[in-house]
Parts: sequence; structure tokens; C-alpha cells
Amino acid sequence: MKKKEILIFGHRNPDTDSICSAIACAYLKNQMVKMAKEHQVDYFGKIDTDAVYVPKRAGVINPETDYVLKRFGVNPPAYLQDVRKQVADINVRKLDGIPRKLSLKRAWRLMRTVNAATLPIVDENGIMEGLITIGDIARAYMAVFDNGILSAAGTSYENVLDALDGTMLVGDKEAYINEGRIFIAAANIEVMKNHIHENDIIILGNRYETQLFAIERHVGCIIVCEGAPVSRTIRKLAENNGCKVISSPHDAYTVARLITQSVPVDYFMTKTENIVSFRKKDYIDDIKGIMTKLRHRDFPIITKDQKFVGMISRRSLLDMPAKRIILVDHNEMDQAVAGLFDAEVVEIIDHHKLGTVETIKPVNVRNQPVGCTATIIYQMFIENGVDIPGDIAGLLCSAILSDTLLFRSPTCTQTDEDAARALAAIAGVDPQELADSMFKAGSNLDAKTEEEIFYQDYKKFVSGNTNFGVSQVLVMSADERKKVSKRMASYVEKAREDKGQNMMFLLVTNIVDETTELLFSGDKAKEIIEETFGGSVSNGVLLLPGVVSRKKQFIPPLMTTLQQ
Repeated sequence: MKKKEILIFGHRNPDTDSICSAIACAYLKNQMVKMAKEHQVDYFGKIDTDAVYVPKRAGVINPETDYVLKRFGVNPPAYLQDVRKQVADINVRKLDGIPRKLSLKRAWRLMRTVNAATLPIVDENGIMEGLITIGDIARAYMAVFDNGILSAAGTSYENVLDALDGTMLVGDKEAYINEGRIFIAAANIEVMKNHIHENDIIILGNRYETQLFAIERHVGCIIVCEGAPVSRTIRKLAENNGCKVISSPHDAYTVARLITQSVPVDYFMTKTENIVSFRKKDYIDDIKGIMTKLRHRDFPIITKDQKFVGMISRRSLLDMPAKRIILVDHNEMDQAVAGLFDAEVVEIIDHHKLGTVETIKPVNVRNQPVGCTATIIYQMFIENGVDIPGDIAGLLCSAILSDTLLFRSPTCTQTDEDAARALAAIAGVDPQELADSMFKAGSNLDAKTEEEIFYQDYKKFVSGNTNFGVSQVLVMSADERKKVSKRMASYVEKAREDKGQNMMFLLVTNIVDETTELLFSGDKAKEIIEETFGGSVSNGVLLLPGVVSRKKQFIPPLMTTLQQ
């Protein structure tokens, strides 16, 4: 049974707080699961003890966050762009593949043993070559009237022996039938002269003269029914004429019925090119219609290199669970990972205003007016009695320093600063040195394109009928602020057009002198920002002294103006 996962996501354009809080939250939750199982600690309502908590990211990691992860030796969360239900979320039925030369009889036995209606046919490397179904086998029994089917299908004598419960008296059982037809020797020899040809397969009884006649006609094989003895003379003549001799305990009627079961499955299989198959990464929304329209009993799952994984059916889609998600550092649908509407949000941990995420049932929500989500995660470690290892402490400390701009941001509270200094002591770092190194790594923009710069910290907002986006870039000097503003001036309009927004804003913030240059695009953007912040626009830029926080100093007053 697949282990239940609860995925922890920050927002779609993740910053250091978003990534580090997701990693730390997953560690905390997994430690709580472990402690609950080992020490019977009561964490009722806080964790699912049957689940494993996994950090994920919904966007590209920026240079500052990349520096932090590498400094503390922590791998970045895996990228997941969409949390809609996927084939990978289904408990895919595992089946062993069968070789293409396996007989219909053995395939039927295996179907009954494993209670399967469809079997995959694979090569020695596990690559799928086709499918055989109960329907295929039924059609083989009911609709085959070709007495040349064994040779047409390249049937092995080993398959024939298995189907007839037979014994090879003369000949090589590993040989294959490539010529001849099946004939029952029920008539007299005069009649049979017109029907029996070289390389045919003759079903007969214990009559010596019929056996001798068949051998002299150079048939490929004689099948002696009802376990009748075969004389040494007949065996010798058969060997000299290259004729195989098989003894079967069944009567001629039964042998004639059973021999078709020796045909290899590849003769009746549906070949790969005619099969509708899926991948584990496929979304259920995309395949559900196909499965309903075709109404096959089973559909194979294969890898990108065509290896067989397992089977799913329409029944597999019934009551399949949605992905379970914890949101950290956001609670807006526009900022969340794609497909969140199809997932189940089980918890929200955030320090922003309450937004637009809706849940199908009550969930745990922790929303505090602090400067950083990492501060809340730190409190959760303390409250639940979980020790914080050095690497996790380093991540949490870095997140707080980043979001509060080393305690300079107006969003910073004493709680944030106390948490950061406690975490710095655990991690063995100096907050000032760590912040300087982080900000320097994050402000190294020369090697980045305008698109990469703009979207490394970008968020979307809605106010009434107005959609707008806000990006923020942090720099370390006034000269760098002016350089970035000049470089990005024309890109803001392109970003607005690409995203289809009414307005677009870019804050280029010098965190040392706490000054922001505001670039903008949109029909009413100039009037709105002048009304909101005062002053006048010069060369397409509005200087905002003392403004460093998008969340507290830019978005709230802008929203107030838009709502008036």
C-alpha cells in the first residue's frame, strides 16, 4: 500500500521564507509523528500519524535561497507544478509481464491465479510489447477455424506438449512449428492421400498402418491419442524421416480442442502501437474522458522508455483521494501551486492577511502578525517539544533575516528578532554576517535575464475588478538600485502584457539605505501611485524613501486607494 503523503508548499514564486519554512515544517511534522509512535506523545489534531510530510516547491529557487540551502547543506524541495490528481496517486495494480511466446493455456491459467482480465506482454527488459485479454483468448477458442494456425503463429512444440499434457517420444521439444496444417486421421488411407501433405501435424490413434502412412508422407509430427503405445519400428522410422512423435493421454476430440491453446499469445495480442496507455505523471482530469469513452477493462501504465508499470481501470478512479496539502507563507489562490482547487488543504501557516483559499472542511489555520512564517514554525518547535537541529535552525534564521531585512522591515516584531537570535545560536552563525552574505548572493543580478530578475519574487493581487502584479528586487547600494531600475524599465510593460494584468509594479529596494524605486505599467497606474504615495513620477519612476516592505508599506495603501 502506498504511503500517504502530505505535501507542504510555499507560494508559486518562492522566497527564502517560503522554501525554508516548508522544509522546516516537514521536518517538524515528521519528528512529531516519530515521537507520537515511539513515546506516545499526544499530538491529537496536529498530525496524521499514518502520513509522511514532504516539502515541495511550486517555482524556481532564487539566488538568495540557493545560497542558504547550500550553506546549511540542505537539498531543495522537489518541484511540483500542479497538484491535481495523477495516475501516480492511484494504487496501480502490479502484475508480472509474460513473454510473447507463452501459450494461451498458460496465460489463461495465470489470469485465473492472479484474478486478472488482462496480462501485459513484455520483453526481457520489461518493455511492453502488447496485451492479451480474456476476450482475446475467448475469441481464439471460438472463432479460429484455420488449421494452419500453429505454423502461422510460430508455435513451439513445448507449448503443444503443455497444452496436450503430452510426452515427446521422438524429436526436439524446443523446436518450432513453421509449416504444415493440423489434420485428424479419421478417414481411410485412400481418402487421406488427397489431404495429408508434407510437414502437416496429424492427430491419430494406435493404428499402425495410419502411423506408417503419415510418416511416409513426410509429415512434421504425429500425435498419438489416448496414451496408445508407439512401436519401436514407428519411432525409428519417424526419427529417420524427421517426423516428431507426441503421445497424449487425451482422445482425438479433446486433443483437437486443446491444441489451439498451444498458440503463443503474441498471435492474438493487441500490439503496443494500438494500445491506449498512460504515464504515472498523467492527470486524472486528462485521462478520465478517454477511459470512459473506450470502456476497456484495464489500461496499462508505462514509463517514458515503454517499460510496464502496472494496470488501472475505471474502478480505480472511484473515490480516489485528493492530494493533501499544507500551505505555508501564503493563503491566496493566485499565489498557490496550480491545481489547488483539486487538492485538500489540511492546514495553513502564514503571516499575511487572510486571502482567497477556500477549504472543503474545517482546517487548522495559524495566522500571526509577525514578520516571517519561519518565526511561527520556530514557535511550533518549542510548543511541541521538538529539538531543532543546526541545519534546520540555520534555514529558519535565514528566512527571518530575509523577510525582516535584518530586522529593518516595519513588519519585523520583537518576536521575530528573538526567534532569529535564538536560532542563530543553535546554528552557530552570526546574524549580521549571515544576512550580509545572503543579500549579496541575492543581489548578484548581472548573470540573470530581465525575466529571471522580475519573477524571482513576484506575486499577484486582486482588488475588486482590478488585477495587478507586484515584483520586488533587493539590492545593496544606491548605484545598484539605479542600475537595476534602468535595466528593468521597459520590461515591466512586457510583464504586464504577458500576464494580462491591469497594472504591474516593480519595487527595486536598497535594503541598506531603505529606499525603493517604484516602476509601473498600466493605464491608471501613474495616477493611482501618485494618489497613494504622494510625490510625482520622474522619468517613469517614483522614489519611495523609507519603503522596504511590499506586504506592509506598499500593498495595504495601494489596496485602500483601489477600493475607494
